[in-house]
Amino acid sequence: MKNRFFNLITLSFALSALVLTVSCSDDNATPSEEEEQEVDRWITIAAARMGENPGDGNGGTLIYSLSSEDAKDPTVSIEPFDNGFIVPSNRTARLQASEDGKTIFNISYAGDTGGNYSKYTVNGGQNFVQTGSEISIAPYVGTAPRWIKLFDGDKTGAAVYVNTEHQIDDNGTPDDATDDTYLRTEATMGIVTLDLVNSSIKNFQEHSVALTAEEEANGYYISRIDMPTLNAAGDKLYIGARLSKVDPTTVERDSDYEILGSKTIVLDYPSLLNPQIISSEVGHGNTNGYRSINAFEYNGSVYQANQGDPSGSHILKIGTNNQYDDSYVFNLDEELGVTGAYVLAWRPAANGKAVLAYRHDGSAEGVAGQQGFFALVDLEAKTATKIEDIPYEPDFYLFQYQSYAVDGSEIYLTQAPVGKNGNIYVVDTETGAVTKGAELVNVEGSHFIGAW
Repeated sequence: MKNRFFNLITLSFALSALVLTVSCSDDNATPSEEEEQEVDRWITIAAARMGENPGDGNGGTLIYSLSSEDAKDPTVSIEPFDNGFIVPSNRTARLQASEDGKTIFNISYAGDTGGNYSKYTVNGGQNFVQTGSEISIAPYVGTAPRWIKLFDGDKTGAAVYVNTEHQIDDNGTPDDATDDTYLRTEATMGIVTLDLVNSSIKNFQEHSVALTAEEEANGYYISRIDMPTLNAAGDKLYIGARLSKVDPTTVERDSDYEILGSKTIVLDYPSLLNPQIISSEVGHGNTNGYRSINAFEYNGSVYQANQGDPSGSHILKIGTNNQYDDSYVFNLDEELGVTGAYVLAWRPAANGKAVLAYRHDGSAEGVAGQQGFFALVDLEAKTATKIEDIPYEPDFYLFQYQSYAVDGSEIYLTQAPVGKNGNIYVVDTETGAVTKGAELVNVEGSHFIGAW
């Protein structure tokens, strides 16, 4: 089975210069070069093939692009699993797109090629042409990097990691472990910035990131970081953080503990120096997100989702003073009328209105995990409303969802339960109107992870 999969990869690269057919009701012709050049906005769909279990996405990632016009057309049908371009990655690829949708950026995740950066010009169908040179960021952040494209005109990417080590005082009696005293957990973060245009390393820094002395004495430490976000002034970088805890008396992992206020690491930019940690008094839980961008700059401030909050996920606000604005209270449990709201992925348009994927305590358990939903969010009004015009069922799994495509005030998303066909949907964030678009043809155990 492995040999067949690698043969498929080889075949895909050999055919990657070809544009395959988008099946339409009235035309099955391959687009000409003139037609390709007339497309104002490509929408790229990513499909994650099953590895060993339905919905795990570990069988590789395929991408397929179509025009925004075709993406809105329910008579169009695409088959990315059969006709898509295979993105180099041992597991689910970590993808980013240029703001105009005409370039796809990828850093391979895990395996022999893990940490390799590459970019592709989008030409429609499975026609993605690699441009520029590749570069590996593995020497800086490992072969399974957590990375993001900064919103600076598609110039810069940033990848991060954190390593942890428990510090123990043996009280001068190394042969008697009962006298060992837990001191703290050292968390060392690394961050590298990448020139996306010239495929080169811009900067790399490592720092020890410490919590307060009281928090560390109680066993808390930063265990994961992700989703660097540039502030409006362009002089600070915010990095989301997850906290974990050990029992100081045993140094065993503690799973039942008080959830502290949400925290973010703030660095000077572009120097990546002077790390500081800021804490929210409104939200509790983690801010690192998972597979999708978790924080966005809008109207001078940065808005950030948190996860694992005992009161349900919040949208938090970091002001121009680079501190949390605790006067901004946006609780999704209250707005959506649920308990245990958990933000899976979200993205605002330029008007401050966003589409947000979430689950909650009442979500049904499907074949791959808890069912997900979409909501329309207004950052200024602090409102969130479930989008009713998108069909839902228990196997609609959004935990690995990565991205939405934004075109003006419209946001494109994918809806397809694990192993079942679905559609592209387009949300007009100004009016809330929802358009059912092109059909997404699925295969057994697999799912779609977003639009770019």
